[in-house]
Amino acid sequence: MAALGTGRCFFAADPPENPENPLAPNAWRVFHAASPAQLSGPAKALFMKRILLLAMVGLGVLATGAASHADDSDKTVTVGFQLVYNPWKVAITSGAFAGNTSRSIAWRQFDSGAQVINAMAQGETQIAMAGSSPIAAGISRGLDIELFWIVEDIASAEALVARDGSGIAAPQDLVGKIVAAPFASTTHFHLLFALEQFAIDPRDVTIRDLQPPEIIEAWRAGEIDAAFIWDPALGQIKKTGRVLITSGVLSGWGKATFDGMVVDRAFAAENPRFMCRFVKTLAEADAAYRDNRAAWTPDSAPVKAIVGLIGGDAADVPGVLALYDFPTLAEQVSERWLGGGAARALKFTSEFLAEQQKIPSALPDYATRVNPRWAEMALAGGC
Repeated sequence: MAALGTGRCFFAADPPENPENPLAPNAWRVFHAASPAQLSGPAKALFMKRILLLAMVGLGVLATGAASHADDSDKTVTVGFQLVYNPWKVAITSGAFAGNTSRSIAWRQFDSGAQVINAMAQGETQIAMAGSSPIAAGISRGLDIELFWIVEDIASAEALVARDGSGIAAPQDLVGKIVAAPFASTTHFHLLFALEQFAIDPRDVTIRDLQPPEIIEAWRAGEIDAAFIWDPALGQIKKTGRVLITSGVLSGWGKATFDGMVVDRAFAAENPRFMCRFVKTLAEADAAYRDNRAAWTPDSAPVKAIVGLIGGDAADVPGVLALYDFPTLAEQVSERWLGGGAARALKFTSEFLAEQQKIPSALPDYATRVNPRWAEMALAGGC
């Protein structure tokens, strides 16, 4: 990659006075206040550090501007989404993504992360949302994609639920039962991890690969005894079931999960301006929710927009959104997420999947497949 593609934020070590705009007037005054000849010791070192910082930012902006000419605005970008409640769905329905990026976007619905990864492997989708487990599996198998945005920290938004009348009162009762989860998903990963924690051999449980709509149908027909899934399907089965354990508890036991945005690496490198503006739109959508959560009521416009796109019951949306954590731009590029934590989570997930023989092997390192560049650019006002 070019200089900007190193995946490290220029402002991490010494952020400017105005983090929203590092070239704001108050930052400029710092550089014009004195010259190197007038300074000495730590003051001179800080001065030269900031001069270098400004030069790097300037080069970054110029590089972005030059690279932006490579953006092919005549080609439609295909972006995949799943049936999950989150704020960025509102920006899909409003046309904000197409408007902010000045590109035609084809939105494609998927039922699971496994479907997303398959579509990206076939070159049918350039950008898509998937869970950390399918992302880890795809990268481990050699798919040329990179994680560039944490859609949400799943926390307690996914759960293993036992159907009323199934005879399951505790996790140990899963032996001999039929449990459903979309294979290669975050819930499949957590189901296997839960069985391991409860000393249950997966071979003693019948695990069916069902997508969310299929889980609801099988649940109603009494064809499955339990399911590990997310909303809106989770909300439906909880009406006649009992939660055995949540993803939040399992994350606390050492196996965190998240939903993320991945992009074809070649596409991202060729379309830096689009990527930066796409990320800015994601950030604005999340901020609209975080800054005014109380306004997102069942009869509010954003909640109606979400349900209109993916279905479900508007009454469930506010409660479901409250279960997730939507990181800010600053949090995205921090050590917790794109700055290191996400890569470690992908490695832990891949190692577990390899142990379970779901993938051939894990890679030594996943840091090269987590790219905070676009979030850093958006945070610095580079697009």
